[in-house]
Amino acid sequence: MRTLPIVLSLLLVPLVMVAARAHAFLDHASPLVGSTVASAPAEVVLTFTQNLEASFSTVQVTGPGGARVDQGRASVSGNTMRVGIKSAGPGSYRVQWHALSVDTHKTEGSFSFHVGSK
Repeated sequence: MRTLPIVLSLLLVPLVMVAARAHAFLDHASPLVGSTVASAPAEVVLTFTQNLEASFSTVQVTGPGGARVDQGRASVSGNTMRVGIKSAGPGSYRVQWHALSVDTHKTEGSFSFHVGSK
């Protein structure tokens, strides 16, 4: 009888692991999360662990003064979302994203990068 809970636990672990992988998590970004770059990039590129639904995935970028500097709607291709940005000069830029994976799971997050020397 004591082995039944152990066997059930071992059977459920793979199911939980599959469910955890069924979300589009941010894999990497350009500029890198938390990085310092010499000059403002022309675009921000986000790469996720799964393909995205373009109609429901968004990104906003704000510059050092807190105003939006992204150039509107992001383009999505597969697992990559990109948006052009206007330079607002040196300082901290914040990227906020919302992603909907093709299997309808939602994720969101934010990060910052810095332009110029700290």
